[in-house]
Amino acid sequence: MTEKCGVVGVSLDGRSAARPLYYALYALQHRGQESAGIVTHDGFQQHSHVDMGLVGEVFEEDDLDVLNGSTGIGHVRYPTAGSVDSSCAQPFSVSFKSGSLGLSHNGNLVNADEIREELAAGGHAFTSDGDTEVIAHDLARNLLEEDLVRAVKRTMGRIHGSYALTISHDDTILGVRDPQGNRPLCIGELEDGYILASESAAIDTLDGTLVRDVRPGELVVLQDDGQGFDSYQLIDNENTAHCFFEHVYFARPDSVIDDTLVYEARRNLGRKLWAESGVETDVVMPVPDSGRAFASGYADAASETMADGTPRADADEGVEFAEGLMKNRYVGRTFIMPTQDERERAVRLKLNPIKSTVEGKTVTVIDDSIVRGTTSTQLVQLLKDCGAEEVHVRIGAPEIVAPCYMGIDMATREELIASDKTTAEIRDAIDADSLAYLSTDAVADVLDMERLDLCLGCVTGEYPYDIDGEETDRDVTRPNVGETRLHADD
Repeated sequence: MTEKCGVVGVSLDGRSAARPLYYALYALQHRGQESAGIVTHDGFQQHSHVDMGLVGEVFEEDDLDVLNGSTGIGHVRYPTAGSVDSSCAQPFSVSFKSGSLGLSHNGNLVNADEIREELAAGGHAFTSDGDTEVIAHDLARNLLEEDLVRAVKRTMGRIHGSYALTISHDDTILGVRDPQGNRPLCIGELEDGYILASESAAIDTLDGTLVRDVRPGELVVLQDDGQGFDSYQLIDNENTAHCFFEHVYFARPDSVIDDTLVYEARRNLGRKLWAESGVETDVVMPVPDSGRAFASGYADAASETMADGTPRADADEGVEFAEGLMKNRYVGRTFIMPTQDERERAVRLKLNPIKSTVEGKTVTVIDDSIVRGTTSTQLVQLLKDCGAEEVHVRIGAPEIVAPCYMGIDMATREELIASDKTTAEIRDAIDADSLAYLSTDAVADVLDMERLDLCLGCVTGEYPYDIDGEETDRDVTRPNVGETRLHADD
């Protein structure tokens, strides 16, 4: 799997927005490494710098110096819809009769093609194949006829899918979260203004204070002088569809999403993993860095009870937590290697076992997910080659059986090992002594949400949006684009 996007927007009291946006994007770099960009407005005109690459590669001192203005938005991208080139890099900018727009988008629309065709037939010219430009053009058209709040509401009534948006309309900064709250977005208070960001870690980087999450279906408008924000609840849905994988994998552990500290959620998922499928081994170790918090919680729970749930004797310390796999942080993604042999060699370059921790011992290794199974197979083999007597694999999430359409670049069904194999078959395929996943009910329990308030499409094959050829887990129908245009004020 690859990361989703990160968005940010700030409104400050007279201070330049460029550097705070730059630092915030650094804090969100884990959400996308393909491109980065900033758009600011100085009260008279819009300024933009967007390019391919990491934040530190895209921006130099001179680039920030010309991004004038105390309001602006930023974006880091990993492409899940649209081309992998600069035409889809964000923020996306457009100028029209009513001013200028900049738009940063985290998520994925289901009906972007339908709206694009309608807009193109009406004379709109598109420069990219991404869904962000579709939102920008639709909003620009609505701003010609409506005030800001009604224009946003009209666009929200037409687009269907997941989105967390930061938008600049001239020097006004907006934040919008889709009616089911699939993608995260939060509000923070700074010493001299306010910030909107995908994760609270960006707020912390600027020495700010997390105020709260943007509510599903809410529009937040930051005041131009940085003194506050206005809230408009534009759409209310009975249920949400929060992406549970934010807590499992994507978000930074130090972020708070929907009132839950991600690190604690992962530790508690690890505790649940022990309760559901704990196995008495000499050592439990994480796959760095994704399995670390899970393994910590798993080991803590193992120190309290036996695998069968009975209290552990005082003299019995349980399963030892150990860092048995060391990660080389200077090796790129394994999938860029041109041959399978090179990809397998790259795993050894990235992860190396500590022999003294593994040799002659029974080992439980914990990760957040198994996608294709290739890496898990190689990890098990590495540990056995290093002398492990047994290797048991535990996963801090349910089996991934279906693709994600909501903004995670995940494998197809044909590539997902769990889509057509049982847990026992996967265990045999990766050559583990045992394999267990966390249950979906355990995830909902840890996150303190009903299952129907989570997006579980990738682990159930049933989605909270109306997607062609897929089942839904609720009563939902995508908007009829033509009718939403005619009846947007209803």
